Amino acid sequence: MFSSLSVVSKRLGQSSLRSQVRCLSSTKDFVKIVEVGPRDGLQNEKQIIPAETKIELIERLANAGLPVVEVTSFVSPKWVPQMGDNKQVFTGIRKLPNVNYPVLTPNRRGLEGAIEAGAEEVALFAATTESFNRKNTNCSTDEAIERFSEVAKMALDANLRVRGYVSCVVGCPYEGEVDPAKVADLSQRLYEAGCYEISLGDTIGVGTAGSMARMLDHVLKVVPSEALAVHCHDTYGQALANILKSLEYGIRVVDSSVAGLGGCPYAPGAKGNVATEDVVYMLQGLGYETNANLDQLVDIGNWISDKLGRPTNSRAGAALTVARERQAKLKEAAAAAKL
Repeated sequence: MFSSLSVVSKRLGQSSLRSQVRCLSSTKDFVKIVEVGPRDGLQNEKQIIPAETKIELIERLANAGLPVVEVTSFVSPKWVPQMGDNKQVFTGIRKLPNVNYPVLTPNRRGLEGAIEAGAEEVALFAATTESFNRKNTNCSTDEAIERFSEVAKMALDANLRVRGYVSCVVGCPYEGEVDPAKVADLSQRLYEAGCYEISLGDTIGVGTAGSMARMLDHVLKVVPSEALAVHCHDTYGQALANILKSLEYGIRVVDSSVAGLGGCPYAPGAKGNVATEDVVYMLQGLGYETNANLDQLVDIGNWISDKLGRPTNSRAGAALTVARERQAKLKEAAAAAKL
């Protein structure tokens, strides 16, 4: 089933990386949070956010105990103006030794920029449908896979870790429902291309626990659970249910975005990425360990939301903030009564 793994690992000199990842995620009760707010969460913001704000956001997230913080995207500022300060941001953060700081590199030029900036991990992506690939990257699915494989090989040859994103795993804004077999095929190709981890993205947030289960039934036949992550958008309010279903399938890596940063460009006004605070709150309630400090995450979510001039999109964050304020008032009242 996974016979190609050893061949690919030896050919690319990455034989120990996947075993290290397995050890990291092998603890049944530990779930790794991959924070994507600074990149995926901010990339579609219309107001240009100062590099200093992005740097502070990244450093605060890392200090809150998150093991992975996706920093930026090395793309042309012509297409994504918000990421035009990628090198300044990446080189400006004070990196912690126990935190990974991946960057998105969709093509050869982006990879070269990331290597020049000193990146140690890159993320690549491809979509399951022809229409989405053409709209998003102006190429066919086959061309997207070819480009992905080329950039992945270059990154691995440069001793970088490579993470893969699969977009539109349950639904496409142009083609509707996605065949789970297509998701499995693309995931297997990316795994064989050398990705140590593959993030399955419900890009438009149409997934349900049922459609996630059907998709995972196919993908897990060709890629082991310890090499998979889920990236759920909350457009229809189903993200936490979908993550819970993924946990039942043995997946222990979850992508999320502090304060729910990042809207869905295909559903104007709808919520985008699932909020990190909501995910951590749910996981703690289920008894899972994340190493994340929920109180700090709530503060960070409120802080960045204030910088953006809007309330947090995190339900848990908003509720916990109100509860804190109420508790503070009760303490003040109790102290005043003693006087």
